[in-house]
Amino acid sequence: MGQHGQYRALVAAATLALWAGPGWGACRLALALGFDVSRSVDAQDYAIQRDGILAALAAPEIVRALLGSEDHVRLALYEWSGQGAQAMVLDWTEVTSQADIDAISARIAAYARSEDRLPTALGEALDYGLDLLNRAGDCPARTLDISGDGRNNDGDGPDIVRARRDPGGVLVNGLAIGGHEADIAVYYREHLISGKGAFVEVARIHADFPRAFRRKLERELTEQLLGRVETRGDRG
Repeated sequence: MGQHGQYRALVAAATLALWAGPGWGACRLALALGFDVSRSVDAQDYAIQRDGILAALAAPEIVRALLGSEDHVRLALYEWSGQGAQAMVLDWTEVTSQADIDAISARIAAYARSEDRLPTALGEALDYGLDLLNRAGDCPARTLDISGDGRNNDGDGPDIVRARRDPGGVLVNGLAIGGHEADIAVYYREHLISGKGAFVEVARIHADFPRAFRRKLERELTEQLLGRVETRGDRG
């Protein structure tokens, strides 16, 4: 195992050990994932995105991060495009076993994308995700992750949504997909993400989505979660 692999293993172990301590609820993280299905995402791009999600859920490092603690992750997924066009793929689901992961993967694989080809309402995707996390239940950490390949061009932008409502303790991360619009990662950093430690993962083009999504998900389940635990402990 190389130096980077050793570091990842140590971070994962430390995260799981900290969450195993007393005082934490049964849910350690509510994680909502929002995926862009606007008109810039063609059938091939959509298939890459779906298969990338399934591959990540089957990756050993992700399975370990999901199942390595008695305190579990609560997961939800939705697709978004234009105004009023968000669709639940997976409502809040407890991830406590391999059987749960298998059922989630089956749900994602069987889901049929809407045939509508709508513009990019990134602000409304953020609004929807924040509402979703408000009904996630009692979890000490809440993360919203939105992926997309374009700037907002329908309705209020994400910065207007952030100004209108307080995200509270929700950490908002982004996965910016290049290939359609220049500097999309910069746009996501400046207008979408929020919260201490929030980050943007970058896929150069849609074909790079599986690698970027797996890396982002591992970071949210290990490194980023560890940082939250340390911060809470410092307040102690």
